[in-house]
Amino acid sequence: MSHFPLRDRDPMSPPEHSNPWTTLSRRPIYENPWIALREDQVLRPDGQPGIYGVVHFKFRAIGVLPVDDRGRIWLVGQYRYTLDQYSWEIPEGGGHRDETPEEAARRELREETGLVAGHLELLGTSHLSNSVTDELGYIFRATRLEPGLSAPEGTERLQVRRVAWDEAWAMLRRGEITDSMSVIALLHEAVRRAGEPAGPQEMALA
Repeated sequence: MSHFPLRDRDPMSPPEHSNPWTTLSRRPIYENPWIALREDQVLRPDGQPGIYGVVHFKFRAIGVLPVDDRGRIWLVGQYRYTLDQYSWEIPEGGGHRDETPEEAARRELREETGLVAGHLELLGTSHLSNSVTDELGYIFRATRLEPGLSAPEGTERLQVRRVAWDEAWAMLRRGEITDSMSVIALLHEAVRRAGEPAGPQEMALA
């Protein structure tokens, strides 16, 4: 199993952002090719001893919002084993160790929908459940789409839908889209369509 080094505190961090937790020890609990679970013995911010369980993700999370030249949105439906329910989402997957987030985004988009993006834009990154995991998601917007052949993985039985923006937004508002990266991507798109500036964090990737 992997060993988890103790994290050093940054002496330059301002007091209001300093780490109030003290890590006493770390113990690996479980590991597979995708995640590693550990349990830390800690002193809590109130000074009392406790434990903290952390799930380390070995791959980046990648999400892509495909938008065609008529402003329509592509969504992917699949059954999520962890939730035991069907989920409508943007195309998503895990980034491999030997590829950049941009390369992973293009690959996931092509595998799940068959679409090839002529233009890719990083909308931002997000910690997807930061109380228990370190999973980091990269969320992209894909445009100048060209059709191709999809190649879903053996764990995926996908249904692909192209919907008008109003319908995608209505699905979000009705609670039919609950996946975190999909919600974030659609909120970014809503801000864009409202005419507000995208902000300095966004970057174009040819």
